[in-house]
Amino acid sequence: MPSGGSNPSPSTNLNSISWPLCFLEKHLKIVFMVPTVRFAPSPTGQLHIGGVRTALFNYAFAKKFKGSFLLRIEDTDKARSKDKYTEQILESLSWLGLEFDDEPLKQSSRFDRYKEVINHLIDTGNAYRCFASNEELEHIRQQSGSYLYPRIWRDRSKEEVDAKLLNKDEHTIRMRIPVEGDISFKDLVYGKINTKFSELDDFIIARSDGSPTYNLTVVVDDNDMNISHVIRGEDHISNTPKQMLIYKALGWTIPKFGHLPMILGSDGKRLSKRHGAKGTSEYKDLGYLPDTLINYLALLGWNPGNNDEIFDFNYLQENFSLDKVNKKSAVFDTTKLEWVSSQNIFKISSAKLVDIVSEFDPTWCGEGNSLDYLVNVIDLIKDRIKTLSDIKENSFYFFNHPIEYDESAMKKCWGENTKDILNSFQGELSNLNDWNSSNIDESINKCVNAINVGKGKLMQPLRIALTGALIGPSIPDLMNLLGKETCLIRIKNILKNS
Repeated sequence: MPSGGSNPSPSTNLNSISWPLCFLEKHLKIVFMVPTVRFAPSPTGQLHIGGVRTALFNYAFAKKFKGSFLLRIEDTDKARSKDKYTEQILESLSWLGLEFDDEPLKQSSRFDRYKEVINHLIDTGNAYRCFASNEELEHIRQQSGSYLYPRIWRDRSKEEVDAKLLNKDEHTIRMRIPVEGDISFKDLVYGKINTKFSELDDFIIARSDGSPTYNLTVVVDDNDMNISHVIRGEDHISNTPKQMLIYKALGWTIPKFGHLPMILGSDGKRLSKRHGAKGTSEYKDLGYLPDTLINYLALLGWNPGNNDEIFDFNYLQENFSLDKVNKKSAVFDTTKLEWVSSQNIFKISSAKLVDIVSEFDPTWCGEGNSLDYLVNVIDLIKDRIKTLSDIKENSFYFFNHPIEYDESAMKKCWGENTKDILNSFQGELSNLNDWNSSNIDESINKCVNAINVGKGKLMQPLRIALTGALIGPSIPDLMNLLGKETCLIRIKNILKNS
């Protein structure tokens, strides 16, 4: 990955040089639509849903046009950045299948490069040192009622600045932006966006401790990484004109910008943990598949232009385009996520799902069960599964006799003659030699007709006897898979314990 070596040195006049090869490469990529994009998370916590969607849209955009997807770790906040979060980010991206095309770039290793660019901006007059204290600025704000920086150090003499430097007074570095006019860009999602210079101030690019600010570092990194398209959240729209001014001051090619709509909770506020949103690793632990998260997050702000809602990664890569990204904020809906998950699980073959759930939770089925039996279990419960975690809960009774019976279910369907009904059916089953779903169903009908009761009077307590609750697959299919001996034992158990 480029590290800035091909860019002009600080002593070079950036506005008069010819383009180096890396600039030409980026320009050609923009013209011929071969994008280089990046995902740039900060390792200050788990990778959240909004970050995953940004990474996903960048990845899909790059692969659609046979471009490159790069990763940058924005770890300049030394107090909050943790190596464990960097590892979690890398693991989450790998789990989702979002593989990057070069080694990750870490901002913490590039402070010399940022300092080089900052000094050059000062030397060329595009930035200046500001020695105004926070107290002084706050006093001016209270007097003027404006939070825009009053530019009190913008035109100070060299002698004044040198005297302050000699005294080692604290100061920030600010960009010298035009006072009049405006700057605009065509956003790939929102269209033309215009900003008047009167709405901006001479923003800070280096803090008083010398550390670079976000707007400076992302410009330097995006340039050095040859980023052709910057695709990020709409909360960065206000940063774009500032970054464009830095690009212009350095004579660098400005990438194209596209901003993605926010993801909101059901209350219309920015998505957070209080809405049920979780980190990527938490969704993995809950039993969501990578394809499910990719499918669902793609639908948060994008649609393929048809009614397709369930699709795989390849479909997204083939059909993705930024002009199909909605301008309106998307609403995170856990119920819809669960539905997408259930649809993705249902389309997986039962044999493959056995392997997947066994890797997710090796204890789900105990030991000593044949593969054929496990596949048949999955066949019977798959249409009720939302996540991998549901499989163990919904299949418990295939491997264990019920140890207790749902109290509310018992109250609902256990009557004075229930034991007599189950005893009659137990006798009917004992005489059934050809054990299959069809014959079991016939035995059920024969029993209820013989004792003249409604079918539900038998089926509901029978289901409780077999599963411990009033849920489960078709009773004849369930009994066929459990086997005659197991079914008779479970009927005997409920008669004994009720």
